Amino acid sequence: MNGTEPGAGAASAAGTASGAGAGSAAASGSAAASGAGGKQPTCLITIGMAGTGKSTLLQRMNAHLSSKRIPRYAINLDPAVAQVSFGAHIDIRDTVNYKQVMKQYNLGPNGGILTALNLFTTKFDQVLDLVAKRAPSVDYILLDTPGQIEIFTWSASGAIITDTLSATYPTVVLYIIDTPRSTAPATFMSNMLYACSILYKTRLPFVLVFNKTDVVSHDFAKEWLTDFESFQAALEEDTSYMGSLVSSMCLVLEEFYSHLRVVGVSAVTGDGMDELFEAVQEAAQEYMTEFKSELERRMREKEEREAARRESNLQRLMKDMALNKESEVVLDGTRRAGRGGRGRRRKAAQDRTAEDVDMDDGDAVDAAPDPAVEARREDASFRRFLGKQ
Repeated sequence: MNGTEPGAGAASAAGTASGAGAGSAAASGSAAASGAGGKQPTCLITIGMAGTGKSTLLQRMNAHLSSKRIPRYAINLDPAVAQVSFGAHIDIRDTVNYKQVMKQYNLGPNGGILTALNLFTTKFDQVLDLVAKRAPSVDYILLDTPGQIEIFTWSASGAIITDTLSATYPTVVLYIIDTPRSTAPATFMSNMLYACSILYKTRLPFVLVFNKTDVVSHDFAKEWLTDFESFQAALEEDTSYMGSLVSSMCLVLEEFYSHLRVVGVSAVTGDGMDELFEAVQEAAQEYMTEFKSELERRMREKEEREAARRESNLQRLMKDMALNKESEVVLDGTRRAGRGGRGRRRKAAQDRTAEDVDMDDGDAVDAAPDPAVEARREDASFRRFLGKQ
């Protein structure tokens, strides 16, 4: 990691990335935003399917900036890459061992990548601290993401990384497209649907980057994006159900196309690099004028919802405590009443026992013989005995 490691103990976090990483990363991001001063580097998040040339393009971007003596800071977030072709200042592989994660948690390749990214996200506040120290001296922050596009785009860890960076620095999403593989209308539409979903998920300035223009020019893609009839003409050759489906989707996405910046580049030859960074500058300016206010509004709403949730939980807790206290008083009163009742019952029983004893004693007195009467009875019996003799 070129010097500093953002948390070698991340693997011991055992996959609970999202909750633990979100709070600390957000707090660190806020601190970084306040301490970054006037200069704010632009963060470029490269997203694309496997095989689109993301890492190679990032190497070309790094070389282009180096040739113009523009300072940059590179971060690799792909734990499964065999070799990083660009000089990454922070590398996830220095923190999490992807193969060890697969072995330890009995995971497949995609599950291992996702878990490794989750573990790294638990220490992302340390990454933000490192970036914040370099932010005043760099113009760009470059991020390379895993080729499994859904792992970063739709996972909780990817959302945490994207949100914390966009809350701190002007952030632009670069969606890399393999131009030779997009010449078919159905494949082209598939890429556009992916782009639409990523834009919806991130809600950040977006640039479509058609890579490998040294193999196939991206002019056809620009024409299809701007001319609906041209795309319909290309679809006429496809008579399957897929053609009609793509045609209907094109009508839906026509408005979406009008707000996209489209650039064609070649990671091999370096063609289109100037146009790419011009589009990035426009997107960064759009972030400051439009997206930042919207992002701040969403953050305020999120904080308000969180405060309301905490207040609701507190009120519920206080209510439960009050109910428990009242129940305890009633129970104590019941117990006291019970003790008093038992005391009264014991006293009544004692009284009844005393009365019974008195009654028994009275019966015994009444039944006892009078000594004078007994004496007379004995004398009479004795005389009768003598007379018989």
